[in-house]
Amino acid sequence: MEAKAVAKYVRLSPRKVQRLTQMIRGRPVNEAQALLRFVPTPAARVVEKALKSAVANAENNLELERGTLVVARAYVDEGPSMKRVQARARGRADVMTRHSSHITVVVTDRTG
Repeated sequence: MEAKAVAKYVRLSPRKVQRLTQMIRGRPVNEAQALLRFVPTPAARVVEKALKSAVANAENNLELERGTLVVARAYVDEGPSMKRVQARARGRADVMTRHSSHITVVVTDRTG
């Protein structure tokens, strides 16, 4: 059985979050949480929060045991981008793009 958690509209670039989801994919939940705890990026806190939520969904809704859970899938989709204007020299302006992400973490039983 699978339990999933989605963190939507996270104000982080998908490229930066993608590295962390690749790190935890296929690992046991305890090992994945230990890895994320020692990565010094803001993206690690958000991915760890989504992982905790998926584990809680598995324990409470599907009655699975935490020790048998594995990160089956972890991926990042691109969210909407916000366009902002930054003033430049000589009265000009540049368009800055603020990216966002949708983070999905799916945990499953090791047995099946």
